[in-house]
Amino acid sequence: MQTWQWGEVKSRFGWTPSYRLWGDEKNPDAAALILQREIPIVGFAARLRVLYLPKGPLLRDWGNDDLRDHVLDDLQKLARQRGAIFLKIDPDVKLGVGVPGEPEAETNPLGSLLQSELHAQGWRYSAEQIQFRNTVIIDLSSSEEEILARMKQKTRYNIRYAARKGVGVRIGTVADIGLLYRMYTETSRRNGFVIRSEDYYQTLWRAFSEAGMLDPIIAEVDDEPIGAVMLFHYAGRAWYIHGMSRELHREKMPNYLLQWEALRRAKAMGCREYDLWGAPETFDESDSMWGVFRFKRGLGGEVSRTLGAWDYPAKPLYYKLYTQTLPRILDIMRRRAHRIHEEHEGHEKD
Repeated sequence: MQTWQWGEVKSRFGWTPSYRLWGDEKNPDAAALILQREIPIVGFAARLRVLYLPKGPLLRDWGNDDLRDHVLDDLQKLARQRGAIFLKIDPDVKLGVGVPGEPEAETNPLGSLLQSELHAQGWRYSAEQIQFRNTVIIDLSSSEEEILARMKQKTRYNIRYAARKGVGVRIGTVADIGLLYRMYTETSRRNGFVIRSEDYYQTLWRAFSEAGMLDPIIAEVDDEPIGAVMLFHYAGRAWYIHGMSRELHREKMPNYLLQWEALRRAKAMGCREYDLWGAPETFDESDSMWGVFRFKRGLGGEVSRTLGAWDYPAKPLYYKLYTQTLPRILDIMRRRAHRIHEEHEGHEKD
């Protein structure tokens, strides 16, 4: 999400990208893709603007105090110069690994230090976490046999079961994007989550496919597509961000074989890590992601807990309006409109 390609995609959907480097241009100490968006609100003359660094900024060494201070100070100045309400950062700095309370859980002192520094400089932990703060990461540096050995026994069984039941896997191309979106819409309807427009995914998947940074891994039975994983990869890391499946042949466990083939392909391309993109905010069964988390954890990955998104309120009054007052006003307006609609329908029935 800090690539040039991500910025170009976002430029098609209301964001203006800009890029910043710190240090030598050919070998920078830090870098950032900065997305800017205007927020038009009826009844407000002021132009409301927000800045967002998805999974950024990137620092070569977050433990370098001078570099860290310099980058954060520059970003705060940038927010004020551009007249932004706030600037949101979302750096991949670990607070710790493992599930809190379990024996393997560890904390990262650097993450705690950065939390304290952000608080001291007026940053606020964001109520709007755009990306997942926690995730599961599979280490790809060991052999395939060792990776398999780290998985849950049931996961290994299901991988082999899918292959025995005739599930095959192929690498997709740009020509498959329409098919992939249709499967994604079926998945969203079945599982009750909202997805973006077809144009958005067509643009995103095509841009990264053509850049050689995305491989669709498609599962089939008798040449009939039944599921897929969109494998993003860049700079030694791979991500599972979008997955889709059909109701057809679900009993053959294709999702397990898909993930195995995705991590094998990522490893073959030289990736050191495979990020399964998302884990619960709260690690208990009440979290809506708990079922998906159990599936991901069965693949033998390690839980990674990061800093999450933080906001720098460059305009504190507008920030409060945007994050507290405005949502309440809009909620009241929606409820009032709903009530008027119900009253109108009642009159028509009378």
